[in-house]
Amino acid sequence: MASDAPSKDRDRRLRIAVDIGGTFTDLAAFDEAAGELRFGKALTTHGRLVDGIQDTVDGAGISFQDAHLFLHGSTIAINTLLERTGAKTALLVTEGFRDIYEIGRVNRPDAYNLFFRKHVPLVDRSSRYEVKERLLASGAVHKPLDEDNLRATLRSIEPGSVEAVAILLLHSYRNPAHEVRVKQIVQEELPGAFVSASHELSQEYREFERVSTVAANAYVGPRVTTYLGELSEHLEQHRFGGAFFVVQSTGGLFPVEHARRDCVRMLESGPAAGVIGTQAICEQLGMTDAIAFDMGGTTAKAGVIHEGRPLTTGSALIGGYEQALPIQIPMTDIFEVGTGGGSIARLGQGNALRVGPQSAGSMPGPVCYGRGGTEPTVTDANLILGRLDPDNFLGGEMKLDLEGARAAMHEKIAGPLGMDVLKAADGILRIAVTAMSYAVKAVTTERGLDVGGFTMAVYGGAGPLHASAIAREIGIRKVMIPYAPGYFSAYGMLFSDLRYDYVRSCFRRLGTADFAEIEALYAGMEREGVSAIEGSAVRAERIEIQRAADMRYVGQEHAVTVELPSELFGRQDREAIKRQFDAQHAIRYGTSAPGEPAELVSLRVTVSGVMRKPPRHTVAAGGEAPEDAAMVRRKQVYFGRLMETPVYRRDLLRSGNRIAGPALIEEHASTTVLAPGDALEVDTAGNLLIAIGSEAR
Repeated sequence: MASDAPSKDRDRRLRIAVDIGGTFTDLAAFDEAAGELRFGKALTTHGRLVDGIQDTVDGAGISFQDAHLFLHGSTIAINTLLERTGAKTALLVTEGFRDIYEIGRVNRPDAYNLFFRKHVPLVDRSSRYEVKERLLASGAVHKPLDEDNLRATLRSIEPGSVEAVAILLLHSYRNPAHEVRVKQIVQEELPGAFVSASHELSQEYREFERVSTVAANAYVGPRVTTYLGELSEHLEQHRFGGAFFVVQSTGGLFPVEHARRDCVRMLESGPAAGVIGTQAICEQLGMTDAIAFDMGGTTAKAGVIHEGRPLTTGSALIGGYEQALPIQIPMTDIFEVGTGGGSIARLGQGNALRVGPQSAGSMPGPVCYGRGGTEPTVTDANLILGRLDPDNFLGGEMKLDLEGARAAMHEKIAGPLGMDVLKAADGILRIAVTAMSYAVKAVTTERGLDVGGFTMAVYGGAGPLHASAIAREIGIRKVMIPYAPGYFSAYGMLFSDLRYDYVRSCFRRLGTADFAEIEALYAGMEREGVSAIEGSAVRAERIEIQRAADMRYVGQEHAVTVELPSELFGRQDREAIKRQFDAQHAIRYGTSAPGEPAELVSLRVTVSGVMRKPPRHTVAAGGEAPEDAAMVRRKQVYFGRLMETPVYRRDLLRSGNRIAGPALIEEHASTTVLAPGDALEVDTAGNLLIAIGSEAR
């Protein structure tokens, strides 16, 4: 039994990473002294999220007091936005611009849709207040800040009616002085309110995107800061004496103190960590292009590794294009659909079968969980089709109710449609697969990338169940199931680095740009990032700097981000920069204009503090045929018809083993389905490499 007085060595032994999803909370821990990995999984406890985290720690047999680093990703920020459960928020905006948040971009994606609805702001018009001040686009003061008027405005707000305040003053990205002073006054007049200023989050132009970003940050701020505070207290109570870092939407790490101020930077923290984990595996395998596909209990997400790097974006639309609220911060380019293992299947108008986006979550969960669920889900369908073992779910820790799932499927779906339960379950999976394929297309085909040239890395507890079917749906020929797919987003956090992203708007014609001015802007951002990493509570092995620029052709409105080696600026190579932009524009839009002049819009810098990574997982070598002990049984599994299917234990497979479909490969937190015609090979790292067959179902 562990001593209550941890030694100095034990204090520095563990690096713990926890990812909270809609259904399960996952843990991956790296024991740096022993070079070992440990995992834990528990149902997400939505009433008090820290309880689910503690359950994973207890399940993994470890202790917070043994850790020197705690890494965390959570859906709390994105869920607060999507569910509209955030704080009562006020918006302070430059006089005359009270309605820019509501007017937006006046986008109408479907001109003939009579039921089209605009985006709905997070802040009501009655809670938007004008501030008497004005800056010019250059940052010069046109009208000084009227502090007395501001204080009078704040004192007119009914006490207790505002929990958070967002501040957006025109052109504050050029000169933040007025926003800084307004924030100070708000904190004096409204003590206890969460206050967020736009320049703290974004130093780019586009006022609608800026106001939407700062409003979202203020809206989720109180809930996120309360949660992170509770988690910090929980860690302290359990004798954690190390550093607490949160995963950003870029996949990089930043201190919890920064996360409590810049909450929107953790919107896609869990999915981004999975992309970082995929990048690490790609580096190990020498693979440059991959699709990272994550399917959990509530949603399915896809991102891309292209030419060895995760694709990122400078902004994202939260809530779908038609009614989206833009968030203007750097993040991994991820597309998400509301389809997961807990997605509920229902009959709609005309008895049309629909799957999701409503999810059974962790409570009550799918019918087969036996926690009170009454509507069949994707997980229930997989169980009915024989793809899940009712006695071996989560290694046997959680028994599944097969008969209950069948009864619900018959009552809710199969009976009303006059069809067999197996065919109804199969139909649910077909619909789910089609929906999930949209996520993959959104980050590949719609970005100008040929999906057929990518390997799809599939993870999440439910991902490997559907990997083969999704690949067939969109023409992918190679699939990889990584080590520990059921814990992969948490595992990916162990490969994350300290990261700081900076952006400065800088409108200059490329042909006449002053490189000394540009170099000074880049150098200033780089110094700021290096200083932040050097002052971090954890030591990085080295610091890496990546430069990029948002560019467009003269006369265009929107820009594309182009990665640019620093040496291009050192030798002032305008032609090379232009060629890089032309090539990126061709990938993004299918066309370019080498003869047209280009201009810079914004300069970007990423400063990363590279941390020590866990060792590469390896498995022992074996023959082409798996050992006899690896195949644990045969069972009837539905692939268009019932077929006798061997079931293998993944932990008993060896490097070089080959398996032909149909087959199931079971492990503690996931099951891989190998369809008829598929061929699997185990590599030296234990990854399952699947060649997708052409045999039709």
